[in-house]
Amino acid sequence: MLKRFETTVRVKGRGATRAQAFADALNGVQRAVMNDGVKVLLRIEPQNVEVVQAEEVQIKERFLFLFLPRIRSKFSVTLDVVVNVTGIDADAVQFDVRQA
Repeated sequence: MLKRFETTVRVKGRGATRAQAFADALNGVQRAVMNDGVKVLLRIEPQNVEVVQAEEVQIKERFLFLFLPRIRSKFSVTLDVVVNVTGIDADAVQFDVRQA
């Protein structure tokens, strides 16, 4: 009934800071694991995180196209996360059928 396996998922995240980009990417791990076919998740344990791509885009802004220049940054990361997953295989459970 319990199903345990190890899988690698690739997730992407974006944000105004580096921490927001990593948090956005790591929030997508559960959705990526759910797409692998386990219907009921009990536990997701990250084992390793590898940065595939990390990018910073700098944009120079000016007030009224002339005054007060400032540089804004946007960050994006792509991560490969190795996770141990424990879940319940609901298809393997035998349900009794009763007529009401």
